[in-house]
Amino acid sequence: MVKLTILFKHPADEAAFEEAYSANLHLLEALPGIIRRQANMVQGGPRGKSSYYRILELYFQDFAALDAALTSEAGQAAGRALMSFAGDVVELLFVDVFEAWNP
Repeated sequence: MVKLTILFKHPADEAAFEEAYSANLHLLEALPGIIRRQANMVQGGPRGKSSYYRILELYFQDFAALDAALTSEAGQAAGRALMSFAGDVVELLFVDVFEAWNP
């Protein structure tokens, strides 16, 4: 499994960011092949305030599915919208996911 991790730093105008983020979230959720989505609001860390404001994680079966999603018409529209409102505060990562849980 792989995921697209989208890291958002603190925006200058949180209210405007939240409005654009919500609209963009609907576009991102329309990407083909998403297995799971996690939208996170960062609360801080051991040293206090984090440099990150939000983290969005979109999971896919493999890199081929992620690539297909990003190059799709929906992916291109979501990417343009993302860069238009968060281009200066966003970082995207492609991440291999290895999950193991033994309670």
